[in-house]
Amino acid sequence: MIFDRYEEHPGARLLFVLACLFIVIYGLQFASAILLPAALALFLAVLSLPVMLWLRKHRVPSGFAVLGTVMFNVGVVGIIFLVASQSVSAFQSRIGVYARELQALWEALLVWVESRTGVSASTYITTDLIDPAAVVDFARGAVGRAFDFLGTTFLIFLIMAFMLGEAMVFPDKFRAITGDGAGGRMEKVVKEVQTYLGIKTVVSLATGVVIGAWTAVLNLDFPVLLGLVAFLLNYVPTVGSIIAAVPALLLSFVLVGTVGHALLVALGYGIVNTLFGNILEPNLMGRRLGLSTLVVVLSLLFWYWVWGPLGALLSVPLTVVVKIWLENTPDLRWVAILLDKAPPPVPEPAPEPVGD
Repeated sequence: MIFDRYEEHPGARLLFVLACLFIVIYGLQFASAILLPAALALFLAVLSLPVMLWLRKHRVPSGFAVLGTVMFNVGVVGIIFLVASQSVSAFQSRIGVYARELQALWEALLVWVESRTGVSASTYITTDLIDPAAVVDFARGAVGRAFDFLGTTFLIFLIMAFMLGEAMVFPDKFRAITGDGAGGRMEKVVKEVQTYLGIKTVVSLATGVVIGAWTAVLNLDFPVLLGLVAFLLNYVPTVGSIIAAVPALLLSFVLVGTVGHALLVALGYGIVNTLFGNILEPNLMGRRLGLSTLVVVLSLLFWYWVWGPLGALLSVPLTVVVKIWLENTPDLRWVAILLDKAPPPVPEPAPEPVGD
């Protein structure tokens, strides 16, 4: 084996492992056009597997079961797209007005600071911090990239269909290659990933619905779009909830312009994310599937660097999948412990036998 040559030279072995890691990371970037749709298709396939198994249980032929599962996903994505497209179009037409109003609010804030402190704040802080043209270009570019990505949905659903088709025979293939023990471990990994993605999706959907309703009650524009943003960014814990609240707070200042209204908006986001993200979700998943805050931030930066904004959106699910795989690999379980939010509980020592 190649590692046998490095047993007496651990430094050379470390350099070899780092070189392999560098090649893998470069490969992830280079093949992002294929790997990113494949990752999305894999997550959809894992989430949709119970639907296909339910159809197979009711004696639906495998081909029609796969087709029905894919069409179910197409319908869900289509409904979300139709609901959000009107809000996105209206938002694009209004974003220039919002940017100019934000600029006016910023200038008024600087004037207020100067009147209170007597210090010329504009000398140290530019009044052009918010450039309306730059905001418009950035927002239109982001929305345009989102619509361009919809062009790859056909590829995603096609890959997903083939994955679902292989799902019925792949476990038997894996057992034939690796043996019963490894096959059972693989099934355990798939089941845990399925549990994580299912719970995360349900909690994220509930978060988006409640946030959308709360922003509608507070008379903010585009509550559907704000709810959709909260749903998507809920896949990124801690950081995602903060980022999702920023557009709502900016709209509050632009539309109402009072600190009290903005505090109500922030209070709603805080309560929802505390109840769903810090209480409900950990209790459903268990502490074992948690990640430390440092790992969440680093994974967010890493996957954003590798695959861009969609990589950041998938960063935590991808890291959790890796963690689950490490937990079920005996010689790499220590890495999973480092990624965890808390160390595993220390088993209590067995009671000593009582003598006669």
